[in-house]
Amino acid sequence: MPAEPAAAGVIHDLGYRRYDGPRLGRRQITVALAWHSFRAAFGFGRGPKAKVVPVIALIALCLPAVINAFAMAQGNPRLVGYDTYQPVLRNLVMTVFVAVQAPELVSRDLRSRVLPLYFSRPIRTIDYPLAKYVAFTAACLVMIDVPVLLVGLMWSVVLAAVSLFLASLTGRRAFATGTVAIFFLLTFTLAEILLQVETNVAGPGPGPGPGKFGGPLAATLAQKVAGLFSPFTLFDGIRMWVGGRGATPADNVPYPGGFGAVYALVLVILLALSLAGLAARYRKARLS
Repeated sequence: MPAEPAAAGVIHDLGYRRYDGPRLGRRQITVALAWHSFRAAFGFGRGPKAKVVPVIALIALCLPAVINAFAMAQGNPRLVGYDTYQPVLRNLVMTVFVAVQAPELVSRDLRSRVLPLYFSRPIRTIDYPLAKYVAFTAACLVMIDVPVLLVGLMWSVVLAAVSLFLASLTGRRAFATGTVAIFFLLTFTLAEILLQVETNVAGPGPGPGPGKFGGPLAATLAQKVAGLFSPFTLFDGIRMWVGGRGATPADNVPYPGGFGAVYALVLVILLALSLAGLAARYRKARLS
């Protein structure tokens, strides 16, 4: 039988131009990824719907500061204390922000399976989660420090690490949002329930000073331990411990005294575990 003629190949010119510019290295790639992720946290580069949550969250957090500044400009006393700064509003708004925006930074790449494209460039496995973490810390810092200008750095580094780690556990954005929101809401609710139960049992104590927990020396050990169960109560306890003052009615936990060192240790452990988990998650993602 005569041999079949070989199929003729055709090369189509699609008009692509070769890149003759400089090839950037690991540092530039990581910086570009961090900058892109920071912009993504506020919805830049995407449609209007992606900007709704960050814009509303920032306005909600800044509004008390604007009202306070306006009142003080009129000669009125300060309406908002900047060390506590509306703790219920701040806790709620930041929970919503990290729950919605953390999956935006990590879940989309996991679901689309584009990580091999990132790692085909001259970057290491740790560079991807590091860039995401730096970017989201900066985004949280904008949300917290623009209206408060106080302990936002502590809030930002912990919220960014915990929420990114939880969001990276799944490529499904809805599941990631639910996981982050449930963690922060449930832990805060648990801490508040334990504090309320212990306060009802032990009473506010005879110590001097304002606040629902009594004076600086009035809090029981059980009340102080209850504050270890949520990042938000840990933040409050460390702030009072560093500032060396008693609790006010706006605080979520009693004055920790020397127990504040335990609050700081638990927060450092939580931060370290979250960062280690985030790095391990992407080592596994690279191999899969």
